[in-house]
Amino acid sequence: MSWLRALKETARSGLKIERRRLEPLIAIRAAAGLALVIGVALSAFGPVVAASSAFGAFQAAIATFQRSWRPRPVLALVSGASLGVSTFLGYLTGTDLPLFLALLALWTFLAGLAWAAGPTGGIIAASNVAIMLVTITLPTSVAQAALHAAMIAFGGVVQAALIVLFPVRRWGAQRDALADALAAEADYARRLRHDPAAEFDPLPLMTARSAAAVTPRQARHRPAELHGSRGVAERIRPVLALLADPAMGVPAEGKARDRVRELLAAAGSVLDAAARAIRHGDPVRLPPPAVAALRTPDTGAILTGPPRRAADRLAALLADVIEAAEGDGTKADRAEADDAADAIAPLRRRPTLLRLVPVVIRSMRAELRPGSPILRHAVRVAVVVTVGYLIGGVLPLGHGYWAPMAAVMVMRPEFSQTYSRAAGRLGGTIVGVFLATAIVRTVHPGVGVAAALSVGCALLMYLLMRTGYAVGQACVSAYVVFLLGMAGDDWSQTVPERVVLTLVGGLLAMVSYAVYPAWETPRLHHRLADWLAAAGRYAASVVDQYANPAERTDDDVRAALLAVRKARVDWQEAVATAQHEPVRHRGLSRAAAEDTRHALGRLGRAAMLMEAHLPGGAGAVRIPAAAQLTDALRRATEQGAKDVRERRVPHWDAVREALDRWDEDDRLLGRASDLIARNGAGLLLESLEEFSRGLDGGTDGRSGAGGAGRS
Repeated sequence: MSWLRALKETARSGLKIERRRLEPLIAIRAAAGLALVIGVALSAFGPVVAASSAFGAFQAAIATFQRSWRPRPVLALVSGASLGVSTFLGYLTGTDLPLFLALLALWTFLAGLAWAAGPTGGIIAASNVAIMLVTITLPTSVAQAALHAAMIAFGGVVQAALIVLFPVRRWGAQRDALADALAAEADYARRLRHDPAAEFDPLPLMTARSAAAVTPRQARHRPAELHGSRGVAERIRPVLALLADPAMGVPAEGKARDRVRELLAAAGSVLDAAARAIRHGDPVRLPPPAVAALRTPDTGAILTGPPRRAADRLAALLADVIEAAEGDGTKADRAEADDAADAIAPLRRRPTLLRLVPVVIRSMRAELRPGSPILRHAVRVAVVVTVGYLIGGVLPLGHGYWAPMAAVMVMRPEFSQTYSRAAGRLGGTIVGVFLATAIVRTVHPGVGVAAALSVGCALLMYLLMRTGYAVGQACVSAYVVFLLGMAGDDWSQTVPERVVLTLVGGLLAMVSYAVYPAWETPRLHHRLADWLAAAGRYAASVVDQYANPAERTDDDVRAALLAVRKARVDWQEAVATAQHEPVRHRGLSRAAAEDTRHALGRLGRAAMLMEAHLPGGAGAVRIPAAAQLTDALRRATEQGAKDVRERRVPHWDAVREALDRWDEDDRLLGRASDLIARNGAGLLLESLEEFSRGLDGGTDGRSGAGGAGRS
């Protein structure tokens, strides 16, 4: 992609306005907290301290809007306290320019590294740096600086208290995550009716898993309907795929296929009903046709073998979903909720805030390595903010902090987000400053009116922030104009200095990424290799269960499945990022990326089908040839991942030879292989060969997605 096209697309993205579901009650609560803080500070300390405290309350409320599974009061307290500390330290060093620049560079570098802990931590840290640049200009003494810092922290306390006293949709984010996972399963079931090899994006299940991890205190207060449904939903997915795939027993057409389509449609309806109930906390309302389709006795007469067992298993799992959505949960789910399963409990626990600190520090230290995108972002943002502060001080405009403030707010580790936010911030700043200045020159507001106008702008910001970055920035720019005007700022300088300095900050951010980039495009081969290696480990773990069913444990398979999901999502995000980068040499063509993605999706799906039918119990039949295939899969996929990283096409002779030995053993012993195991193993080899053809530029890798597995 050329630079001109990349700039055009990112600018369009930054200025885009979308229709999103608004949350007026949450916005009103946040604005009420801001108004309360401003009112208390105005009456007790005057307009200058009120401006500082308002920044604290404003930022604390914004922090609670970020995507996080932690309690919102905690985010508000952390935001207010960290901004108060930043303000006090910034003021102490503000009189010594070299010392302040050193502190600013260090503080900004750490804020850049905070992205290693996740987007929420990165956004809060960047916002603290930006607002600190404003608040340190307000105090006039050390004692005043301490007062300002205390009132900023007080703003966070007020927002946290309002969240506790006036909760809105308690556990709403967790409900939405679980409902989205069930809805994704429902959509998958309906698509399987027409495409038995339909792909499934695991991201909703991964998000629901992340949301299900709770702190000990959260575990004591979690609603009953949030127990267990996610685990059942994960077990439903392979059962749906096993029931639909023609390679596993049900012909592509005929009475059995019609019955499977009815069951899949009914499953989709039941899962949708459970998703709606969990999202809104209402009773489950099941559609009668779906219930009738699942309860009909005709299934046993039409389906036999593995499809019949899959249908029975599907009905049992759907019953568990309904029971969990009603709020009671199954016995197994209640046992899990009560931590009876000690092996599972550590995976379900989210560390408390204090215990999270060393985890975040380790994550940040892990990024201090050559080639780390987070480290490059931290270096970029530290240099840009420092240079922007110097440029803003030299320009004869006043309020030079607007340049570094704009830069730190728009800069992200990814190219497309940085450039789109730069365009959105410039556009939003122009609109917001122009409208605020027009209102000021028309109304000539006093302190009280300016405070009311700032609260109104904050309310619009909270309400509309998810509709587009430019919209939010327009509200923020007007908010800052009114707030600083309340503190005695010169209204007449508002338009030119804010717009020019915002443009300077945005340009510095954009130039820094062009000079010191962290392109994702050259790393696509490595992301693809990681996915291949993870998928190979998952497939080998599943096949190994057929070789040693008496020693079966689900821990290895579960860990491998989670790893392959993460690798797949990392690949998808890398491709989405790379497609907007102005890099001439992609390293991997779009056709090859699509073909290899499809092949690895098939590989994971074949392994999932085998996992859904794993043998167990004392009577399970051992398949010795599966042990040889397990070893071949592990060695071949590890070597294949190495080949991909080194830009070579992998070969799968070892896997093919292991399957040939499997067939030869069956012939010598005169026995028939397990249908699921042997057909699934054949699908694994087909997927690996399709991967190599796609990587080599072949176009015939899409055939036979649901065919029999023998090769």
